[in-house]
Amino acid sequence: MQMPKHSDEAKAHFRSLVKDAPGVEVKPMFGSLGAFVNGNMFAGLFGPNVGVKLDEAGLEELRALPGSGPFGPEGRPMGGYLSLPAELDDETQSAWLDRARDHVATLPPKVKKPKR
Repeated sequence: MQMPKHSDEAKAHFRSLVKDAPGVEVKPMFGSLGAFVNGNMFAGLFGPNVGVKLDEAGLEELRALPGSGPFGPEGRPMGGYLSLPAELDDETQSAWLDRARDHVATLPPKVKKPKR
């Protein structure tokens, strides 16, 4: 599986979509970026796509938008995530990331594994 390489511009744009909030951090992940709240990923960058993790109602709403689709490697998309339509403006994309963050913040925090 080929992992896409992202430009500094694409990474900066992704970071600009993620609003500061308690427990939120953007971290490198497999050569790309992921946005996490309390250790759980709520959004990510894969190729040109920004993907978000939503509850079932949110996924259905996003799925109805033209241009949305699977998120992740072709043939192995990430379950519970969808890509945002590329045509959405930054404000709308950021609102979807906020919605994903709020959903994922309801999940139990990830416990960090001790370093060996």
